[in-house]
Formats: sequence, structure tokens, C-alpha cells
Amino acid sequence: MTAPLVFITGASSGIGQNLAGRFYAAGYRLALVARRESELRQWAEHKRLAPERCAVYGADVRDLPSIAAAGAACLALQGLPDVVIANAGISVGMDTAVASDLEVMRATYETNNLGMAATFQPFVDGMCQRGSGRLVGVASVAGIRGLPGHGAYCSSKAAAIAYCESLRGECRPYGVQVVTIVPGYVDTPLTRENRYSMPFLMQPQDFADRAFKAIESGTSYRVIPWQMRFIGL
Repeated sequence: MTAPLVFITGASSGIGQNLAGRFYAAGYRLALVARRESELRQWAEHKRLAPERCAVYGADVRDLPSIAAAGAACLALQGLPDVVIANAGISVGMDTAVASDLEVMRATYETNNLGMAATFQPFVDGMCQRGSGRLVGVASVAGIRGLPGHGAYCSSKAAAIAYCESLRGECRPYGVQVVTIVPGYVDTPLTRENRYSMPFLMQPQDFADRAFKAIESGTSYRVIPWQMRFIGL
């Protein structure tokens, strides 16, 4: 297959699933990763995605051997991706005064930060040697300004933004682009748990279309929708 390949984590629902659909519509082959492998396979079957253009890998980005195995399987079965999207993430409220909530922070960092680096790791050397590729980190406007009760999530997304900025400088000399996508509020199972106003709430298909265009253009940093840049600050 000569069609480009995209590797996406957290692809069983929400932003990840809609990004998968958008890239598929653009002619990409898909390497889709999720903890809920059976649900992801059911979605792919329901959408009638061609088996020769779509492979599903079960992995948890918190489990380093698990996500490493998924990356290795992708390389062996489908080849080196053109785009890698580290999308898997969790958002759980925390109260620093509650000792047990420190484990919430640990799990959040392991998923949103260590999981992002572990998603990119199998592909960085290959992309640099090839001289092309895009590594895409999905952050959040919550990483720009902290929200009460969400210290773990907000700080993890701030770290994701800074990590991608560091990685961008490391990869630029080799022709590999690092793209930071910073979503505002998107109507997904994650945000439906929120009990507060969500300005400029986007439908996931609309978000996926804008994110796809930003990734294809190779922009380094994009807040979607753009209005959230001013609210976040």
C-alpha cells in the first residue's frame, strides 16, 4: 500500500474516533489503538472500513510494554507511519487535601504525559532517519489556565504543551514536524461529565475536520476553536 498511514491512540471514542474517520476519508490507512479493543473493532466494522486500510491494536498507554508492543506491531504489519497522534487521555477531578487523590494525579500524568511520550517513542528514530513525519500531541486549553478541582488534568496538559515544544526543537533538524493541537470544549463522553458552562462547544466531527487541516498544514500549534485562545488566557 502506498497510501499514507496514521497511528492514533484513544481511538475508540470521542476525538480519536472522529479523527480516525476524517483521516480515512482523506485516503489514509489507519493504525488504531485503544484499551477497549473490542469496541474499536465493532466501530470499524460498523463503518465498513476496508480491512486492508485499517488495523486495530489493543493497548493501554499507561502500560509501557503494551503501547510499545502496539507500536512494534504497526511497524511490522503496516510500516512506519506518516502521522502519529497521541490522543489518549483522561480527566478526573482531584482535591489536594485528600491523600488518595494523589493517585488520581499519578494516573493522569501516566496517561496524559508518559503515555504521550510512549506513543511517539517507537517512531521517532525511524521518522528522523526518513526525514519526514508528523508527531501530533493532543493537549487542551485547560493547559493554558488552571481550573479549580482539576489540578491534575490542567497541569498534565500544560506539561503536554511544553513537552511537544521541546520535542519540536529536537526533531526539526531532521525534517520531522511536531504539531500541538489544543482543543477547547468538544462534545465527547469526557466533556459530558462537566457540570459547568462550556463556551464554543464543538461537535466532534467539526473539531476533527479542523484538526485534520491543521495537521496536514504542518502548523506547530493550533487552538481549536480559535476563540478559546482568548478565553483560555
